[in-house]
Amino acid sequence: MEWFKTVPFSDVVLWDVKRYSFEKIKSQYPIVKLGLHIQEESHKVKLADFPEEEFGILGVNNKIGIFDAYKEKGANINQAYKKMEKGWLAYNPYRVNVGSIGLRTEEHENEYISPAYVVFSCKETLLPDFLFKLFKTERFNKVINASTTGSVRQNLTIDILKSLDIPLPPIEIQKNLLEIYYEKQEKAASFNNKINDKQQVIEKLIEDKLFLKFPEIKAKKVGMYFNHFSEVSRWDVWVNEENGISEKYRNGTFQEVVIGNPMYGANVKSIDKETDTRYIRITDINEDGTLNDDIVSAEKVEKKYLLVENDFLIARSGNTVGKTFLYKNEIGKAIFAGYLVKYILNTQKIIPEYLLYFTKSRLYKNWIKSNQRISGQPNINGQEYLFSPLVIPPMEIQSDIVNRISEIKSDIQELKAKVEKNISGSINEIEKKVFEL
Repeated sequence: MEWFKTVPFSDVVLWDVKRYSFEKIKSQYPIVKLGLHIQEESHKVKLADFPEEEFGILGVNNKIGIFDAYKEKGANINQAYKKMEKGWLAYNPYRVNVGSIGLRTEEHENEYISPAYVVFSCKETLLPDFLFKLFKTERFNKVINASTTGSVRQNLTIDILKSLDIPLPPIEIQKNLLEIYYEKQEKAASFNNKINDKQQVIEKLIEDKLFLKFPEIKAKKVGMYFNHFSEVSRWDVWVNEENGISEKYRNGTFQEVVIGNPMYGANVKSIDKETDTRYIRITDINEDGTLNDDIVSAEKVEKKYLLVENDFLIARSGNTVGKTFLYKNEIGKAIFAGYLVKYILNTQKIIPEYLLYFTKSRLYKNWIKSNQRISGQPNINGQEYLFSPLVIPPMEIQSDIVNRISEIKSDIQELKAKVEKNISGSINEIEKKVFEL
C-alpha cells in the first residue's frame, strides 16, 4: 500500500492529516508518551490582592527561553498569574513551534508568569534541562510542528504535548548528554572571550598607530552653567565634550575625503525575493561592518540607489546612529534603506577600509555620542556627518593599519566559526545520541 498509511484508532488524538502523515521518531532508547513523565502546573495567584507588593514577572522568547522581564506592583496586574518554581518549564502555545519555550533556573529571580503560557514540571524519570534541550533539536521541532493545530494560529495545548512520543534514555544517560552539551557551550564561551580580546586589540592598535590622545575625564557639572553665544552651534541639548586628537597626524574631518553631497537611501515597502537585488537595512549590518545572511531583496529598484564599489554608508537615526558599512561588489547588486546615508569616497586621499576601521575607534564613537540629538529619536543628519573627526595619516600608514587589522579580523572569523561549531554541535550531539538518524 504505497499511497496509504494505516493508524490504529487507539493512537488517534487529533483528526489532523499532518500529524499522522509525519514519520514517527526512532531511537535506541524506549519511545514513551511525554504525558507519563510531565504534569501541568497551573497554580494561579491574584496579584491584585496584594496592591502594594512588587512582583517579579517572567517572560519567554525563542532566543534565550525564560528571562526576568520586569517587576510590577500587584495593583497594576489585573489577571491571576501563574507561579513558576525553579526547574519548571513554560511555553507559548502559539509560538512553541518557533522555539518559544524556556526553563526557570537558579539564575532567574522572578517567579510569576502570564496565564497565557503553559507551565509544566517533569517527574523524576525526566530531567527538565534534558527535555528543554530536546525541544531545541531539529528532529523534535519537526514533531512539534506536525502536532500543532489551527488554520491561522498554530496551537500546541498541554493535552497535545502530553500525547507526543519522546525517546527516554536512563537518567544517567540524560546527565551525560547534558555534560557533553555544557562542555561545548563552555568552549564556545571561551572562543567568544578570545574574540572580545582581539576586538580590544584592534581598538588599541588604532589608538597606538594614530598616536591618539584623549582628554582626562572631568567630573560632571551639577546644576546650571552657561556658554558664550559664539560657542553655540546647535539649538538642542547634547554632550559637549572633547573627543580626542592625534598627536602626530592630520586631524581633519570626514568631508575632506568625500566627493559630492551625501545621498539618502530608498524607502522600499514591497519585497520580492525573486529579484537579485539586496535591500541593505541597518539591522543587516553587524558591528564589524559585515552583513547578516538573511538580507532580503527589493523589487522596483531605482538605478540611482544602486551601490557601487567602496560606497560608504552611515546610519543617521535610531539606536544604531553612527553605524557604518563599506559596500563591495562581491556582495552582489544592492540598494540601501532611507535611514542610511551614502557617501562617495575620494580614494586618492583615503583607503576605504581604513575609514571603516576608524569609525570603530573610541574617537569616532565619542563624537557620535556627543553630537547625536537626544530629544526624541537619536539622529545625526548627512550634512553633520561631514564634520565628524577623521585622523588622516599618509596612505602608507593607512595601508599598514588596514593590513594589521585584516589579519586580526581573519583570526576573529576563525574563532567565530569555532563558536558556531560548538554551539550547534552541543545540540546536534544530543540529537545524534538520542534519535536514530
